[in-house]
Amino acid sequence: MLEREAPRIVLVGDDRRLYRMCREIVAENGNTYEVAWAETERDAPEGEIFIWSYQPGLERSWRPESKTAHWHLLVIDRRELAAAGAECFAGAAVVLKPVTKAALGAWLGQARAAGSVEGLRRDRDELLGWLMEANLRLQEYDRARTDFIAKTVHDFRAPLMAANGYCGLLLDEALGPLAPDQRGVLSRIQASLKRLSRMTAAMFELSTGERAPKAPKAERAEIRLPLEQALHEIQPLAASRRIQVSMNLASAPRPLAFEREQIEQVALNLFENACRFTPKDGRIELAGYPFFWDRRYGVPAGLGGPAQGAQGDRRTGMKAEPNAYRVDIWNLGPAIPADRLDRIFEEYATYGTGEASAGSGLGLAICKSIVERHQGRIWAENREGGPAVSFVLPFESESRGRASKDAVAGSCQAKGAA
Repeated sequence: MLEREAPRIVLVGDDRRLYRMCREIVAENGNTYEVAWAETERDAPEGEIFIWSYQPGLERSWRPESKTAHWHLLVIDRRELAAAGAECFAGAAVVLKPVTKAALGAWLGQARAAGSVEGLRRDRDELLGWLMEANLRLQEYDRARTDFIAKTVHDFRAPLMAANGYCGLLLDEALGPLAPDQRGVLSRIQASLKRLSRMTAAMFELSTGERAPKAPKAERAEIRLPLEQALHEIQPLAASRRIQVSMNLASAPRPLAFEREQIEQVALNLFENACRFTPKDGRIELAGYPFFWDRRYGVPAGLGGPAQGAQGDRRTGMKAEPNAYRVDIWNLGPAIPADRLDRIFEEYATYGTGEASAGSGLGLAICKSIVERHQGRIWAENREGGPAVSFVLPFESESRGRASKDAVAGSCQAKGAA
């Protein structure tokens, strides 16, 4: 048997999101570890770090002490803590689902740093135990806060729908004729109510989506339709700031399948964000075109992903034909600080000063959630003249076949064997 060139991280379970997150973290840290994925312990290879994605009803072989690895992390839902039993936690750190990339990256960093300092292992384990217990408490408090937000947003949706219905009743002149000015005002009110309804629906999905992921109701449609509708809705805001908005869309050579209202919400959020940061008398440009997207790194090489041929992965084919549709929204605003290019998609993250920094910091987080549920990716970059936010959506055959491809790829190491 050939000796492995690098230590290995082994993910045991069926959590594809967690597996992709591990690969991204390893890639960002120079591919110093291999990453392997097995759905059951029987299929798991040897490794130095084990991440166990707990699910109810699994055999006791999922106990971390059944493997002779240096480090164990048990990822478990809070509601399953009692059912899992105390023996399931022996020798393992515990993180509650859903796991954030920051928390997983910090734990893996601790594991990597301690691997060469065995003499301090006992002291480290004791200290880490206290830290993990504190982290567990913080996650419980965060989950309670998220539950409260989800319930509150859910309660907002009913009165918004009722108000929207009353506007529709008036616009249909069911209660009497309307003057042109009255009709115009009611139409604007109804448009704002629809926008609020979409925002509350997106916030609700953002609060609950990771615990109960829901696939979009994807249907074949022209990508032009939601983008043009978003442009139409943003025109009053752009006009108030004397901002010129242009759109240049190329046709897609293959079908796209998506939930129209959700992609419309993505485009609207990105337009609003661009309007907020674009100075008065500025310019916003939207471009859409077929694109080859190398999914190994999430974003195209040269825009934040590793260079072509980087160690740690390999492509199944060498064709570079378009497999996705890309949308770029560029604005004539200040550059995004380099250390915030990735963080702007986190919840409550904002940047800038003054009027530009106003907002909840949820718009881009909602965009990221929607795009990733469509099997796509979203990222930001600084270009000459101003920043741009781009997202890609895979063509229909690509998105439908992705789950099966992930399952096959997941059984292989992230670092391809020669």
